[in-house]
Amino acid sequence: MILLIKNGHVINPATETDEVADILAEDGKVVKMEKNIKAKADRVIDAKGCYVMPGFIDLHVHLRDPGLEHKETVETGVKAAARGGYTTILAMPNTKPVVDDGDVVQYVHKKAESAGLARVFQVGAVTKGQKGKELADIRGMVQEGSPAISEDGKSVMDAGLYRKGMRLAAECGIPVLAHCEDINMVEGGVVNADEATRRLGLPGITNGVEDVIVARDILLAKE
Repeated sequence: MILLIKNGHVINPATETDEVADILAEDGKVVKMEKNIKAKADRVIDAKGCYVMPGFIDLHVHLRDPGLEHKETVETGVKAAARGGYTTILAMPNTKPVVDDGDVVQYVHKKAESAGLARVFQVGAVTKGQKGKELADIRGMVQEGSPAISEDGKSVMDAGLYRKGMRLAAECGIPVLAHCEDINMVEGGVVNADEATRRLGLPGITNGVEDVIVARDILLAKE
């Protein structure tokens, strides 16, 4: 299929492009970008007054599949992504079961392929069940296509175990997506501690809760 997008304001950071131009694509790949392209096309889109950009990438989404499909599914998630201009999304591992081995990664990736519309890469958990006691099958998940590991909305409080996970991630050539929060310092807090918190009588969460783990993770990353 040949697609011609005309008169759009093309923005592409990779090529430092920021101008009005036409784009010609064949079978899903851009083959030409210049002003006033004259070519026969199966479909022509007049993008005058619109921006034309590469697909966005969201590094943190929640598809809730498997196990929590009443909140979101792979299919509804990729539809929402495509609608918003996102062509690649990374799904967090806090599902039921937790994404802590290659089988669950494979399950999500196969469902995403059948749904189409946007690419889905399933992030693996750092620890089994996200319980912070034992490392997940990081190598197995990477072999199935996991691009990163993360405990999503929590930190691995055992620094020694987390360091082992970080080292394994480095060996596999993937990053660790860190949620920095010392759970022992939250003390029932429900919102950021500030003047409004005190005025409303709500238990606050201080910045130190994050800072302590940020500092720890930087030191571990340095090693």
